Amino acid sequence: MAKKGFLILICFLVLWIAVTVLALTWGNRFDWPDNVHVDYGFPLVWATQTLSTIVGAVDLWVVDLSALAVNAVCWLGIMVVVVSVMLYFFDKEK
Repeated sequence: MAKKGFLILICFLVLWIAVTVLALTWGNRFDWPDNVHVDYGFPLVWATQTLSTIVGAVDLWVVDLSALAVNAVCWLGIMVVVVSVMLYFFDKEK
């Protein structure tokens, strides 16, 4: 693999790691009159933090580890496929 191809591959991996971390920690806040909560994760919600209910302020976390694992497998699986394709085409240039 050429030096340029190796640099492109490293740049892609660093960018994809940043995207993966952002996707796993992304939070969407939902403000309803009787329920305020934040959902974390993309494409699947793996954690929900409830901040306020009709009774008052709370700090309740609900975590779904299987959804977190599916998210991680999704993002890292896409990375493996893209890196494999890039390696195939970079090796073909020789």
